[in-house]
Amino acid sequence: MAVLKLHVTDDFIIDTRELEWLFSTSSGPGGQHANRSQTRAEVRWDITNSTAGSDEQRSDLIQHFGTFLIIRADEHRSQKRNKDDALRRLSAKIRQELIVATPRRRSSPTRSARRKRADSKTQRGRLKQQRQRPSMDD
Repeated sequence: MAVLKLHVTDDFIIDTRELEWLFSTSSGPGGQHANRSQTRAEVRWDITNSTAGSDEQRSDLIQHFGTFLIIRADEHRSQKRNKDDALRRLSAKIRQELIVATPRRRSSPTRSARRKRADSKTQRGRLKQQRQRPSMDD
């Protein structure tokens, strides 16, 4: 039997056997179908016991999410669509957290930016000067 895998990124692939699924009845409108069908999908992924990615990536995920990551989906009337939606959201959440932000390099304002700032301050000062009451000499 082929083992299915969830490709989050090129170097982060989750074996689907690591995912625990729980299905229950969905809340909200829908009448008898919603009350009787177990369409709500909940996927639970144990980050600590996973083999996906590197140890460093998993420790970053544990620091952000905790030891388990749980996603619930009940937007659709179909269990399969909710299951697919839960997998998509799980993948997106992990992918978003794995992005390493590049540090900002300090830079100084350009000459034109300094000139524009000085001009706007001068303009604002003139505007405020015009608001004052005229002196008795005028």
